[in-house]
Parts: sequence; structure tokens; C-alpha cells
Amino acid sequence: MLENKKVVLAYSGGLDTSVCVKWLEQQGAIPYALYLDLGQGEPADDVRAKALKIGAADAFVRDAKAEFVEEYVAPAIKANALYGGKYPLFTALGRPLIAKKLVEAAREVGATHIAHGSTGKGNDQVRFDVTTASVAPDLTVVAPVRDWNMSRPEEMAYAEEHGIPVPTSKESPYSVDQNLWGRSIEAGPLEDPDHEPTSDVFELTAEPENAPDEAGYVEIGFEEGLPTTLDGQELPLVDLIEALNTTAGSHGVGRIDMVEDRLVGIKSREIYEAPAALTVIQAHQELETLTLTKDVLRFKATIEQRYAELTYDGLWFTPLKSALDAFVSETQKTVTGTVRLKLYKGSSTVVGRTAPNALYSKDLATYDPNSTFDEAAAAGFIALWGLPARQWAGVNGGAEQSAISAKH
Repeated sequence: MLENKKVVLAYSGGLDTSVCVKWLEQQGAIPYALYLDLGQGEPADDVRAKALKIGAADAFVRDAKAEFVEEYVAPAIKANALYGGKYPLFTALGRPLIAKKLVEAAREVGATHIAHGSTGKGNDQVRFDVTTASVAPDLTVVAPVRDWNMSRPEEMAYAEEHGIPVPTSKESPYSVDQNLWGRSIEAGPLEDPDHEPTSDVFELTAEPENAPDEAGYVEIGFEEGLPTTLDGQELPLVDLIEALNTTAGSHGVGRIDMVEDRLVGIKSREIYEAPAALTVIQAHQELETLTLTKDVLRFKATIEQRYAELTYDGLWFTPLKSALDAFVSETQKTVTGTVRLKLYKGSSTVVGRTAPNALYSKDLATYDPNSTFDEAAAAGFIALWGLPARQWAGVNGGAEQSAISAKH
């Protein structure tokens, strides 16, 4: 089926995609590797050399950090996108961009197929397949690990048999995915939800008990919903995220341990590190409480949940996602200001917030005698607000009478 077919593979340099290169070659395909730099921290030249050594006909390296941050992370910040209220979706945000770039590379080399290293149990297979169907339905998607149905131990044995250098070993069985917005660690002993992660699992965050004894403070400045300054210094979003990852991570901030509902219907235990993502979203949420009306905040919360689900489920390039983006962007026009956070041994706490268009008014909120709030108007407001409740009680005997009737 793949004999002499050109296939462009999303290549990370890890176990899954490394065995994919060799497997595609053994099927008679002409494999091309595409490594997209989203801030994984891997030396791109080393990854390219590895792909060529394993058997790729050619290997492409593309720096997509700016595009990733501006077109995928930025909208997610505005939407406070947290799947399950915890996971900042860094892997899910990167997949539609990788799929889009796979299609572009396929057009360049005249490939009829694209491939990825996702398993049949994960979410990424859906994200790659659906995104490809959305932007290039004429291309065929190949998923060797899924279709081959190999377990991780079998993959490691295959890699050893074919001399494939991979970072995973029997001593370190973790599966890791990383980009600018966060890092995920799974597999091995972490599959037991009662197993406490050991220190070797983490790279971006200090052990909270070993973090500095003195609290650290950061100030994040926002313009129309996006962070633009860190401690008063204006920075491109890529640089701001990198700096905040270092600062917040050094205080042990950014660890997530959760049981997650995968799209394929199973629950999985996930460990994440996302120092910048969690602090930015925390600050953004706080700034919104200062600048958005109560009804917008309440309605936006429901939009945020659906937005996170669409992102997680691989439906980034869909009409509903575009429509939600339009709503979210409209809400962000006044979300400008600065939020100060206190970082201390694994915790991040908002301790200050200012905004030029703040809806908070101290003159209205103060309990001082010179408050501008007209307390005399409250009695009339309460009378009208409670009118439906009093009317119902007058007709039906009130809640107390209803409780007595229910017993009989």
C-alpha cells in the first residue's frame, strides 16, 4: 500500500516517531521527517541528523515558535482555555499547527500521505487526523504505532533491534511532550494514579520544598487580553513566556497532577508542568474580574469550557471554534492592566491588580461615610427583586408550608 509513496512524518526525535521512520522505510515508503520547533528545547540539528540516520529520505526543521504563540497560544490565553479546569492545552494547541505544516511540507515534496506517531489510546491521533481532514482532505493519514498496535516495551525492543537511538529506556520509561506553553510526562509508574511522582519526572519546576524561602513577585501587564510586559519590561510574547517559565518554575509553581477524560473515552492520569501558562491565565482571569461586567463574565465562563473542549478534541479549524474566537476577542477590548502575583514554594497568589478601565470603584465599594453608593435605594430594589418570591409564597403558602405538605 505504501510502496514508493512519499510520506511526510511529524517527527519529534522520541521513541514513537523514531520507530515510525524505520517502519515506513520497511514498508517501501519514502519517508520525509518534519521537525517543528515549538520550544521543545531539543537541538534541531541533532533531531534532523537522527532522522536521516534512521532512514528518512530528507528531514526538514522549521522554527514555528512565533506562529505557535501568536496564532494558537494567544487566543487560548484570551479564552482562559483550561481543559477540566486545570490543563492549559499546550500539546493540544500545538497539534493543529503541526498538522498544518505537515500538509505544507507534503505539497512541497509531492507526498500523498502524512504520518504521525500517535497511539490508538491517545487524543493526538484525533487532532492530527481531523485537522488534516479539515485543511487537506485529499491526503491520506498513516499512524504506524496505532495501526501496528505496538506497546511501548515492544517499541523499545524494536528500536534496540534496529539500532535506533531514542531517549526512552527501561530505566526511564516516561513519555514526554514539551513546547513553550508546557510539558507533559506520562507512562511508566505514573499510570498508577496513587503513585506520587518522583523528582526525576520534573524539569521545569523546582521541588516546592526546595524552592527559595523568600517569596518572589512578578507583575504581568496586559493589553486587550494579551500579556505584553513582565515586571514593567515590554517583551514579545515568546520571550515573556520563556522568562516566566524560568521565574515561576524556580519557585515550584506550575505543577499539575490530574485524572483526565480523554476523547477516546478512557480516563488517564496526567502530570504536567506549565509555570508560565498557569500564572498568565491566573493573572488574566483576575484582570477580567476588574474589567468585565458580571453577565459577560458568567457567560464567558461557559464559552471557555466549550472552547477548551473543542481545542482538546482536535476541532481547532471548525466553524464553532471560529465563532467562539469572535466572541472572546470582543470581550477583550477593555482587558488592559497589570496583575501582581506572589510566588512561594509551589503556590501563585494574586496580590494586586490595576486597570485604566476598571469597573471597580472604591467610592462605591467603601464603607466610609463618604461613599457615593445610595443605600436608601437598596430597600426599594430589594422589594422589587423579591416580588416574585413573595408572590409565590402568598399563593402557595411559602416554603415552610410546602415542606409540611410534602411530609403528608
